[in-house]
Amino acid sequence: MGQQTNKIIKRRRRADYLKRKQEQAKLGGTVKHKAVSRKSAADKPVAAKKTAAKKVAKKAPAKKAAKKVAKELVAEVAVESAVESAAVETAVEETAAESAEV
Repeated sequence: MGQQTNKIIKRRRRADYLKRKQEQAKLGGTVKHKAVSRKSAADKPVAAKKTAAKKVAKKAPAKKAAKKVAKELVAEVAVESAVESAAVETAVEETAAESAEV
């Protein structure tokens, strides 16, 4: 029962808070504004495009290196699995040869 009353109290307090903020805004009090103005918004995409191009150039070698490492890992796993399968086949052949001798 306590949780239900806490929920109701929180809702009521939030509603009161929002109402106070609206009244304050009507009276010319503090109002939230977007931090970005129209001029700076027009300037930022141009700068962002240049920055993005530089970042892509920096990330490309990392991606290539990651792909290279991934290929090496796949090759190593393939070699290891081939060695293991060859060892298993040899063991099976030896077991078969021993059972044939007996």
